[in-house]
Amino acid sequence: MANGSAAIRSGIAFAAAIAATPLAAQSYQCRLPDSIAVPRIAPDAAPRRLPVTGYTLALSWAPEFCRTREDNPGHARQCSGRDGRFGLVVHGLWPDSGRSWPQWCRARAPVAADMRRNLCLSPSARLLAKQWAKHGSCMAKRPATYFKVTRILYQGLQIPDFDRISREEDLTAGTVRTRFVDANRGWRADAIGVHLNSRGWLEELRLCYDKRFMPTTCDRQRRGARDKGAVKIWRGL
Repeated sequence: MANGSAAIRSGIAFAAAIAATPLAAQSYQCRLPDSIAVPRIAPDAAPRRLPVTGYTLALSWAPEFCRTREDNPGHARQCSGRDGRFGLVVHGLWPDSGRSWPQWCRARAPVAADMRRNLCLSPSARLLAKQWAKHGSCMAKRPATYFKVTRILYQGLQIPDFDRISREEDLTAGTVRTRFVDANRGWRADAIGVHLNSRGWLEELRLCYDKRFMPTTCDRQRRGARDKGAVKIWRGL
């Protein structure tokens, strides 16, 4: 476990150095609440304390996630449209450990103010609290550090226009990777996982980093669809 490690500090410095114009989760709109409650999160599996060998930044495509959840109270902030409309949102920043991953390390409760800063990146207080408890606790001592690293990594990205990409003919996972690389200096296609649901619609991108938060080759599990695999992107508008 790399609590307080030089890897976290160097990752912040690297991401900040290449940061592009910040995008609020490619949100078309985002309204922050005046205050939020911090949900209580109970572990759903045994702790797994393992050495950190790299990281994954998982970015969920909100229009597809919300396609059947617009009226679900548990996903109202992301899906109802009352607090904004979102594109790619941060599912989570996950530490990796070879073929496994650390999880549910001992965690202190997050502070509402720290979570609020990420609500336009991850538009769910429960999602933020769970990601810290399950994943962030295995890579940082303080939740504020985990949320800050997540913000800096995301804000160091230029998100392509997925509405436009969705209209391309014969769209493939390779095309999605190419469009992302074209928009982001220093990235390469083999560091970008493209995950589809069972019906072939874009569900998530998984960006693969090494211990220094530099883009690295995704393993098979994180890579997802092959380059020639057909992709559909639900615009939700």
